[in-house]
Amino acid sequence: MSFSLACVAMSKEQTKPSESLVQDLLADRRELKVAVERLKLELADAQAGGAGPDPRTRELSELKEEVERLRYQLASARAEITQLRSSWPPNRKRKRPRRRRGLETTLVT
Repeated sequence: MSFSLACVAMSKEQTKPSESLVQDLLADRRELKVAVERLKLELADAQAGGAGPDPRTRELSELKEEVERLRYQLASARAEITQLRSSWPPNRKRKRPRRRRGLETTLVT
């Protein structure tokens, strides 16, 4: 009978999971629960933040608007310079300064 009791005890030990395996499974379960909670929080943040625009998108659109404004200012300044150049001197042909004419005469001869 002691042989049969020993066989029964051995068969029970083989079907019973080891203590370290149980601990590993419990640790994995805890990690998965933590991961699920993190994902729930991320989802809630994404849903709450989904209503507003991404701050980077807003900054990009502000920069694009500023670039357009500056381009308009540049075009206006160029047009003003062109207008001033075409109207100056008023009703006279442009004359070269005397020094320059004298220098050109000196260089030519």
